[in-house]
Amino acid sequence: MVAGTSWDTIETERLSPTITRKMISGAEATLARILLARGAIVPRHSHQSEQYSVILSGSLKFIFDDGEAILKAGELMVIPSDVPHATEALEDTVAMDYFSPRREDWIRKEDSYLRSGAERA
Repeated sequence: MVAGTSWDTIETERLSPTITRKMISGAEATLARILLARGAIVPRHSHQSEQYSVILSGSLKFIFDDGEAILKAGELMVIPSDVPHATEALEDTVAMDYFSPRREDWIRKEDSYLRSGAERA
């Protein structure tokens, strides 16, 4: 049976002093609501999952090998599988990220790049 839920009922993970995350995963995908304080850095990384990012509020700078993109509230982007990228919060930001296939590293809490590097802002 399929049941609804609320973000309020999902565990908040404090990944660093500047980044928190709530996520839910199904059999094939992961959806995450990420809060980044101004200056937060997500270090360069890549993953098998295709990533869809929507900025709900604030602004993020995405850094790729071939350039940068700044996304503001209401804007979105798709990051293909295995494309290296980093992120910097230009202001306090709420982002919604959808990943397919699901983020097994996040589910197993094996995302040390995010947990250990995020406070270098």
